[in-house]
Amino acid sequence: MDTITRSLARHSIRPDLLILEITETTAMNKPEQSVAILTRLTEMGVKASIDDFGTGYSSLLYLKRLPACELKIDRAFVHELSEAGDGATIVAAIVALAKALNLQIVAEGVENETQQQFLTQLGCHTLQGFLLGKPRTAEEIARDIRDPANIFTRSIYNINSK
Repeated sequence: MDTITRSLARHSIRPDLLILEITETTAMNKPEQSVAILTRLTEMGVKASIDDFGTGYSSLLYLKRLPACELKIDRAFVHELSEAGDGATIVAAIVALAKALNLQIVAEGVENETQQQFLTQLGCHTLQGFLLGKPRTAEEIARDIRDPANIFTRSIYNINSK
């Protein structure tokens, strides 16, 4: 907690611009402590995101109590959308749960248009994955910050070009 507070001050970053990702497994390892720490951070203005959702053993009670702003669906579930089975049903249930808890929904590992269309229709707010762009080096990111038009052009191209 102190490290985050000092880092925000040292780098002159407003707390509301920081989103901390905490994995579901980490949050549920010590749920009471996780709730307490995340509550203090959110009171400062920092946002929390529950990452890799579906891979741990969440208690729905603690999930409800965690002061998170978003839930990130693990890539393993997104990958299963391309296969026969219950993948779509599980993802739809996770999205419904996130919506009921008023959380923003991020789907990780989106690699094809079928996944993109399904997740968009379900109401996922943000998609991440190779369909939208490959991982970037620090130099590439710095270049894009200097010329932000590159970011939007590339993202639109990736979504609409296939």
